[in-house]
Amino acid sequence: MDRRTTASNGRVAALDLQGLVKADRFVEGEVLNVTRPLVDLCAAPDGARDRQLLLGASVRVFENHAGWSFVRAERDGYVGYVESGALARTAAPTHFVQSLATHAYPEPDFKTREVAFLTFGARVTVLFEHRKFWQTTIGFIPKSHLRPLDMPLGDPATVASLHFGVPYLWGGNSTLGIDCSGLVQASLLACGIDCPADSDMQLRLGTDANGLAKRGDLVFWKGHVAMMVDDETLIHANAHHMAVKYEPFQNARLRISAQGDGEVLAIRRL
Repeated sequence: MDRRTTASNGRVAALDLQGLVKADRFVEGEVLNVTRPLVDLCAAPDGARDRQLLLGASVRVFENHAGWSFVRAERDGYVGYVESGALARTAAPTHFVQSLATHAYPEPDFKTREVAFLTFGARVTVLFEHRKFWQTTIGFIPKSHLRPLDMPLGDPATVASLHFGVPYLWGGNSTLGIDCSGLVQASLLACGIDCPADSDMQLRLGTDANGLAKRGDLVFWKGHVAMMVDDETLIHANAHHMAVKYEPFQNARLRISAQGDGEVLAIRRL
């Protein structure tokens, strides 16, 4: 079983895995939310980063041990460890950040000193409406920077393009740093399309495009994924440029092959 999606660490496992894995105990777990702007989801306590979670993300907590919580992310089922201090039971989020980033202020006044910096996709709970700001549980945020969760964006390629220039970060999921599969996931989730976290999982999305790429298609290599923005150009977070960049599809195809990373595995249409 894939450890990335199997909520079991030997001491504890998810109740729905009873009879499938061995564990000292099986629990239903408790749903909590991320209370920091950005946290790492690690393969082991204080271990390597697998993915990241943004403010307001929901996780199911199966165990708290030595300052770390063993969790499963509600957005995609990814399993790992998060610092326990970054989780709490909070009001249900109502909006998400639709701009590249935003600030929360202590008052509805952009001249006051900000209290938080949030990246695209972070989720917040709106309490009241002011003329130019939403009042949230963490402060006042400009209205134009937030969007209701029940009003997803319409075009994943436009969302991907919003990330142009964001630095490459292995396991990154934010506009502070992102990797290839993180970019694809952020783009699809913002448009209300379910999407797993890693490129090998994303390879199962959609249908075969029969080799003819168009806007919104996903292009896969071994260990890498990109998104087409038109028939000839893709956008991807990549270690060659160490950033999210546009690149002619055929140039990327030749470059990736020349550096020994193989040919295109598939083009998938959502």
